[in-house]
Amino acid sequence: MADSDCIVIGGGIVGAAMAYGLARRGRAVTMLDQDDEAFRASRANFALVWVQSKGLGRPEYAAWSRRSAMLWPELAAELKQVTGIDTGHRRPGGVAPALSEDELAGKVAALRQIKREAGNQPFEFEVLERPALDRLLPGLGPKVVGGTYCPLDGDTNSLRSLRALHVGVAKHGGRYRTGQTVTAIRGLAGGGARVETAAGETFAAPKVVIAAGLGNKVLGAMAGLEVPVRPVQGQVIVTEKAAPLLDLPTINVRQTDEGGFMLGASEAEVGFDTGTDPAVLGLIARRNLDTFPFLGGLKVVRTWAGLRVMTPDGFPIYDQSKSHPGVFVVTGHSGVTTAAAHAFDLAGWIDEGGIPAQMKALSTERFHAAPAG
Repeated sequence: MADSDCIVIGGGIVGAAMAYGLARRGRAVTMLDQDDEAFRASRANFALVWVQSKGLGRPEYAAWSRRSAMLWPELAAELKQVTGIDTGHRRPGGVAPALSEDELAGKVAALRQIKREAGNQPFEFEVLERPALDRLLPGLGPKVVGGTYCPLDGDTNSLRSLRALHVGVAKHGGRYRTGQTVTAIRGLAGGGARVETAAGETFAAPKVVIAAGLGNKVLGAMAGLEVPVRPVQGQVIVTEKAAPLLDLPTINVRQTDEGGFMLGASEAEVGFDTGTDPAVLGLIARRNLDTFPFLGGLKVVRTWAGLRVMTPDGFPIYDQSKSHPGVFVVTGHSGVTTAAAHAFDLAGWIDEGGIPAQMKALSTERFHAAPAG
């Protein structure tokens, strides 16, 4: 009765990475996506592939982020070969500058704690005082006292990366169907599900991956999965193009491969509001002008607000439905960073039957665990 080996619900960076990973393994994949009224985190993010601050309190996520950063060059090269699209990925290392000794001490304490929690697993970072930072980042302002550096950090062009994944799915024989708002996910005897959409179409497959960002809360419930995601707004400033200056990204400022500078970041609990706030943009500008005063000489060409897909503890969710075997949920706010691990590792696990025990710490069970003591 199935018309695909796997259905992926969601056409953003998470869904596209999963669909690409399954399609490259020779599976017949159908990717279902909404129209452009959907919230599109994949088109409004900062495009970092970031390791150094990921996983405090959850060493499994620190290792997962590191694993994906290590795989990203392979993914970028493969996508270039398959699609001809350059994702713009680079991994020169990344810096988190600090504007006070207290801020630097807080960053260092967090990274040392992540390293302790990692145990025997590798976790690379360096603490850089101002002279060492000047050798990496030209144009720093006098308020910068130092920073932290991780050699695995980098960035990409998120729009080209998303496009390359979509083209890659098609090159491997996958189907992409837009305008498909899912209205029901009904389990099939023997596993998998039938997916019904508001367009009046029905799709069926032995494997279904729910990877629709903020839509995962409603979609997960259709398959007996509790997916507690909520929107957390972030705003971004983009400048005019300039001559190449920053050879590596920082946590709040990066020069894109096209020449413009992106400035972030902010966090606001404002529901599904994607409107920009001049007061918040002003705070972003002031912080980054203190870090790089030369930015004051560039014109701002656009600003935007996007919605992160945030879980209660900030870590991703990977799980299989107990009531609908063969239906999986994949969600999290760092879809760019984890794209390579999704395409190569997670897609392979799902294709082979399930998510391994080593990833149990990132399942939905953690939200129902009894408190210690």
